[in-house]
Amino acid sequence: MKIIESQLIPIAQRNDFWNEHWGSSEMVISTGVYSVDMLEGYAALNEYGEIRGYITYVMDESRCEVISLDSLDENKGIGSALLRRVEDTARQANQTNIQVITTNDNLHALHFYQKRGYQIIRVYPDAVAKARAVKPSIPLVSDQGIPIRDELLLQKILIPNT
Repeated sequence: MKIIESQLIPIAQRNDFWNEHWGSSEMVISTGVYSVDMLEGYAALNEYGEIRGYITYVMDESRCEVISLDSLDENKGIGSALLRRVEDTARQANQTNIQVITTNDNLHALHFYQKRGYQIIRVYPDAVAKARAVKPSIPLVSDQGIPIRDELLLQKILIPNT
């Protein structure tokens, strides 16, 4: 598996990835509306150059936020490697923490992030209803039957590399 900056991937291949896995490249969360195909990030490629994992983020002088994280091959370390890469990028930019928002139904993501040192710091009740006003294709209920309503903000304090 090879990790590269996502901007090195042709835009058509990025668009195909987002359309196939998310229905579009538009991501709507409490912090904004993002065209994830245009964001900074990293992709994990297999030996055939196919995208097997993808992470995007936004960073400014006050925050680093993961906007999306996908791993197509679960339990292979792809998601962890991509997240570590963004955490390292944030450290190099002198960020003191990194944040991510997920929805209340995404138990897999909640497990994944908390296992890696992230802590729930805020709940945004009914935030997904606001997102649906912008992107009506967001489902009402998850595949597991959980109503998709709230957003949860998780944060990890970044310890500088020594």
